[in-house]
Amino acid sequence: MVKLILIIGAAIPIILAALIAAPMIMNPQVPFSAANADDKISIELIKYDLKKVSFGLTDKLVPQKSEVLTISDDGSLKYTLSTPDSSPVEKSLVLDKSQVTKLTALIKETGYMQLPFDSIPADESVSQYTKFSLKVTLNGKTKQVQWPEQNATSSFIPPLVSNVESELEGLLNQTKN
Repeated sequence: MVKLILIIGAAIPIILAALIAAPMIMNPQVPFSAANADDKISIELIKYDLKKVSFGLTDKLVPQKSEVLTISDDGSLKYTLSTPDSSPVEKSLVLDKSQVTKLTALIKETGYMQLPFDSIPADESVSQYTKFSLKVTLNGKTKQVQWPEQNATSSFIPPLVSNVESELEGLLNQTKN
């Protein structure tokens, strides 16, 4: 009798946890409900491929390539690729309103605008890495965060920054092709 009560008592929280977790597992996307119709957003992602060049006593980080992705509130997307050897290449396209809404919801839902830091430094020993700079203006408030790729730093890069980065890199790759 006591075992039956213990089994039932242990099963109730497990069942409740499964009921709560099931919708989150089945639909892992950010809910669009976080975005309002009157939200105004502007996003600028800059991706630098940096290389450390030594000049004897001093070192200097030199960009090998930089990619700039700018998304405005109306869905217009501008991509610029710059390399030291050639002139910049620009491409433009227009995103669906649903994609802009998804990005707005992602920024709001993850709490990107409330991040307590502005920069994550790269380790001094790393000589070549990719650095990201993301500037978001949401409803008049601006937040800019800079960070290196994960293998170039010993600091922790929060998953919310990585999630926003991966979503924008998907758009970056889509625009390149």
